[in-house]
Amino acid sequence: MTTLPSFPSLPGLAFPVAKAPLWSTRVASHVSGREVRNQLHAQALYEFTLSFDGLDSSASNRGLGQQSLQALMGFFLECQGQAGTFLYTDPTDGVLTGQTIGIGDGTTTQFTFCRTLGAFTEYVPWVAQIHAVYLNGTVQSAATWGGTYPNMLTFSSAPPTGAVVTADFTFAFLCRFLSDSQDFEQFMSNYWEAASIKFRSVKDEAPIGGVIPVV
Repeated sequence: MTTLPSFPSLPGLAFPVAKAPLWSTRVASHVSGREVRNQLHAQALYEFTLSFDGLDSSASNRGLGQQSLQALMGFFLECQGQAGTFLYTDPTDGVLTGQTIGIGDGTTTQFTFCRTLGAFTEYVPWVAQIHAVYLNGTVQSAATWGGTYPNMLTFSSAPPTGAVVTADFTFAFLCRFLSDSQDFEQFMSNYWEAASIKFRSVKDEAPIGGVIPVV
């Protein structure tokens, strides 16, 4: 498995943080007022906008993290702007407990991790860690199942018909930057800010493979 870089967690992150679900719909309007709408995405993408009002370029630890400017700028350079992909763990939307991911039919052994928002359920793009797996609320031994990147759960034996498959896990968004350039502004000696860092989730097209850790 190719190791992907992770967006750094830095103390200078400021509010507000913007997060926008994105769909793509082709709309054909008729003179009668009727419309034909064709949904082009099977699943929503997400666009994020972060701002950092405090980044420290010095080696001192003054509450903003030592050389946090270099960490963030270096991460952007590592990704080569829009070219590279990375993992972003949303601190408000990344941990799921008792999430239903499927119903057994006595034959199926593989289930794709998903999450539910209100009445809507969608696949999660990248499972970072699996904490527990349950059948009808009973925890299952980790010897009976395994996880494969980016988001697949496989049982050694198919869950029985009607068995509710649930799991506790953490997930991340697979993303790319929206620009090949990024502004960093210095406002005091050794103090910098990045007013708007924009990136969006992407749909991975190729199998990744590798074992998801159980913790």
